[in-house]
Amino acid sequence: MTDGDTLPELVRGPITRGTLALFAGASHDHVLLHIDSDFAKAAGMNDVFAHGMLSMAYLAQALRDWAPGARIRHWNVRFTAITPLHSTVHCFGEVVETFQEDSGRSARLKVGARTDQGIRTLDGEAIIAID
Repeated sequence: MTDGDTLPELVRGPITRGTLALFAGASHDHVLLHIDSDFAKAAGMNDVFAHGMLSMAYLAQALRDWAPGARIRHWNVRFTAITPLHSTVHCFGEVVETFQEDSGRSARLKVGARTDQGIRTLDGEAIIAID
């Protein structure tokens, strides 16, 4: 990894009602905004939408595809927008800096996720050991 490298994109979706139901069960996140259209519409939403943690799980898969888990030193994200039903999630990363630490060389990555409509839903950073 060198500064400016763009990592392979990970694409998941489209997000279906089935995806949301399965993720709700797996994560024990049964917030009705994600699984009940009537409830979501009564709350002012167009329809149900994906759990933020679902996109974060996809981004974790992308990180693991880019580097073995033992090399991922740190990562964080913030949620910036909802992921609408039927969206496709695109996870991306770019090396913005390589630097020397006591334990060896590491790379700082700008990471995130966006929908196929170009809505950025996650924005974050990861530190990955590169040797």
